[in-house]
Amino acid sequence: MKFIKIIVQIAMLYGFYFLGEQFQHVLNLPIPGSIVGLLVLFGALLVKAIPVTWIEEGAGTLLHYLTLLFVPATVGVINYLYFFSGKNIGLVLIVMVSTLITMLASGTVSQIFANKTGMQRERSS
Repeated sequence: MKFIKIIVQIAMLYGFYFLGEQFQHVLNLPIPGSIVGLLVLFGALLVKAIPVTWIEEGAGTLLHYLTLLFVPATVGVINYLYFFSGKNIGLVLIVMVSTLITMLASGTVSQIFANKTGMQRERSS
C-alpha cells in the first residue's frame, strides 16, 4: 500500500510540473516551466490548498534517489575533457569556493527560517 501511495504522490508532483510547463507555454514566460511548477506547488503549500502530507513521502523518495539523476550529466562531461585540460587548479579552486558559498548561504537561510519558526511557536504558546 505504501508503494502505491508514493507513486500517487510522485504523480501529483509531476502534475505540478506539467501545470508549470503549461503556464510557461501559454503565458510565454522567460523562465522554465519546471520552475513555474515549483512556484505553483510552493504557493499551494503556502496557502494550504494541499497538505504537506499529500506529497511528503513521494518527495522524500525522489530526494533519496536524486544522486542517480546526476549520473548522466557527469558522464556527459567526459565527452568534453579536452575543455577542462590544463585548468585543474583553477577548476578545483572554483569548485571549492562555490561549494563554500553555497554551504554558507544555505546555512544562513536555514538559520533565519529556524529562528522565525521558533519565534512564531513562542508567540502562539
